[in-house]
Amino acid sequence: MPYFTVEKQVNLYYEESGSGIPVIFLHGVWMSSRFFHEQPCYFSKNHRVITLDFRSHGESSKVEYGHTISQYARDLHAFIEGLGLKEVVLVGWSMGAFVAWEYLSQFGEENVKGSVIVDELASDFKWADFPMGAFDFPALMGIMREIQENRIGFLQGFLPLMFKADVTIEQMKWMMDEVTKVPESVASAILFDQSVVDYREHLGNVNVPTLLCFGREEKLIPLAAGEYLKENLKNSELIIFENSCHCPFLEESDKFNKVVDEFISSL
Repeated sequence: MPYFTVEKQVNLYYEESGSGIPVIFLHGVWMSSRFFHEQPCYFSKNHRVITLDFRSHGESSKVEYGHTISQYARDLHAFIEGLGLKEVVLVGWSMGAFVAWEYLSQFGEENVKGSVIVDELASDFKWADFPMGAFDFPALMGIMREIQENRIGFLQGFLPLMFKADVTIEQMKWMMDEVTKVPESVASAILFDQSVVDYREHLGNVNVPTLLCFGREEKLIPLAAGEYLKENLKNSELIIFENSCHCPFLEESDKFNKVVDEFISSL
């Protein structure tokens, strides 16, 4: 299996196929690159498609440190530099969107051709001046405790909230297999950091073309989050997926792949 070493004892698992513009898919908190299993076959026809597991997620090394969005962005930068990737397109789903924005904040836009943001807010936290956030402090505290005391039961209730349609037994099994690869201590640490980062002030500095992909169903992230990003990202386009919730790349994979491919071709 291919791994990239970002530092001692930290090896990131990745898969790649195809050639052309590098398109890097960045997964959500606790998730893994496996959630993008509908994308490589399609995108590798025209692009160099790369799926990557963040540290301690999926098949990557399990380490107890470095679980912040800023460190994940540094890991991504080391990965891009190490593989010599040029003019990349970053596809950030959920937490992956924060990593993409943090990458742009830390390392600039010179090597980024475009970005795709999938179903994420400018911040997940309900700040006093940002009521659309997903979590207030009591909710965040409750989830962190559930991770420590009742992770399996919590995840069995949480994962179906990512989809508009009912989740099958087969879907639940492979997703549970993936999300439980993250140690509980890591799961709590990265949940906290990704829930309190705030990119509202950074959005005005983003100049790369951005495609916003949001599901119409509002179980987790409100559609208003996409509309907010459209208003605050000067070079952005919003596409709404009518039959999706949090995972349009799985729920409406054909449409998602076509829309994103057309966006990349337009850059």
